[in-house]
Amino acid sequence: MSILTLLILVPALAALIVALAPQGATRRIACLGALLTFIASALLLRGMPGPDGFFEDSIQRSDWLPALRIQFHVGVDIVSTLMIVLTALLSVAAIVMPFKISAGKEKLYFGSLLLLEATLIGAFSSLNLVLFYVFFEACLIPVWFLAGSFGGEKATKALMKFFLYTVIGSLVMLSSILWLGFHFQSFSYIDIQHGLVKEPLLGQLGLWLMLGFAVAFAVKTPLFPFHSWQPETYAACPTAGVVLVSGAMAKLGTYGFWRFCIVLFPEASKQAAPLMIGLAVVGILYGAFVAAMQRDVKRLIAYSSISHLGYIVMGLFSGSTPAISGAILQMVNHGITVGGLFLVLGLIEEQTGTLKIRSLGGLWDRVPLLSRVFLILTLASVGLPLTNGFVGEFMILLGTFQNFPAAATLATTGVIWSAVYMLWMFQRVVYGPARSEQPLTDLKGTSQWVLGFFVVLVFALGIFPKTFLDLISPIAALAAPMENK
Repeated sequence: MSILTLLILVPALAALIVALAPQGATRRIACLGALLTFIASALLLRGMPGPDGFFEDSIQRSDWLPALRIQFHVGVDIVSTLMIVLTALLSVAAIVMPFKISAGKEKLYFGSLLLLEATLIGAFSSLNLVLFYVFFEACLIPVWFLAGSFGGEKATKALMKFFLYTVIGSLVMLSSILWLGFHFQSFSYIDIQHGLVKEPLLGQLGLWLMLGFAVAFAVKTPLFPFHSWQPETYAACPTAGVVLVSGAMAKLGTYGFWRFCIVLFPEASKQAAPLMIGLAVVGILYGAFVAAMQRDVKRLIAYSSISHLGYIVMGLFSGSTPAISGAILQMVNHGITVGGLFLVLGLIEEQTGTLKIRSLGGLWDRVPLLSRVFLILTLASVGLPLTNGFVGEFMILLGTFQNFPAAATLATTGVIWSAVYMLWMFQRVVYGPARSEQPLTDLKGTSQWVLGFFVVLVFALGIFPKTFLDLISPIAALAAPMENK
């Protein structure tokens, strides 16, 4: 049994134990399962890539449905490893943070978070296309329970939209998977990749197969105009759920673009690049404009996330090695920044009972440590130099300018808008007169350690990005279709 199988099983089994355990033990069991998964995920970073770029000691391949040539086939390279470590980190943060949980719902809460972690790790590590599809769809189940059980009346409409968008997009992807599997007599990602090298699917066929994958990933990211499910779902989910959905599940979309569209179909990706980059730029500007009009902090960060994810998609399809490297790095950076922001918002909402901007204020003196962490994460989201948000976006814009100067120029204006709405929000939420005399508690104990670790990561990735870029750049160069033409 490989370490990847354990990484999938540990949170899944922890979720099962949580369901069977006494009510008072659920938090401890969930914390232990999440911590063990994070420690094991960090061990993946020691792997050495083989001829196909995947870490040889991580690969497990065994029969699952032999009659259909479907195997349980898992393995990772540096990109999927970073996504798994990010998922495990965000899961620990979401589970160990001392958020209040409605009485009687602890099992559903922790079990859903652990199940979401297991399905995400399964999707990031799958090297069988059918297995990937199963995990990709299975992510819906825990999100459905989290939003449906904790979102109140507003959750029903959001969940129906979320379900319809994702299921329809995934069925389109399934049609591409089935065509490739039957054509190459295998659903193995590695076998199909080798087959496409020997027999490139050029012209309209390759383009349509690539777009079949792209539709599903555009929904999951979400990319404009497939985004409308996202703000409502974020609003319906409890804070811990949003940390995983925004920080990790959204990366399943951008990771899918890289893994299944750009790597498998370099020529089709080159053909589709103007369309994908155009949609990304529209998403960058649309997300920024709508975020600037929000009066609820949670929805503002949700639309801001649409804008920031647009930069990642733009970089991936730019055909430039620096931009692709920056996009992969930015997947990690965005997960840390947006995850940290939602953790801060969760603490604010628990104590004030609201995230309405007009109802907040005066936090700087009342909760100084929490406010300063909020400021650091806000500046990282804006892309201040020396924070993690700067390096990735700068590389994306610089690399995209080489092949798509107009798109890069328009996207650069989104950086300005980001600074405007984020700093406007921060000023009104943290400064000014307090809207309530309700006593507030500053960061302490577990929440202080968790958010302190996020602050360390913000500066570590902002000041020392070379450590990660040295790992990412070689594999990004292989996926730059315009440079390798």
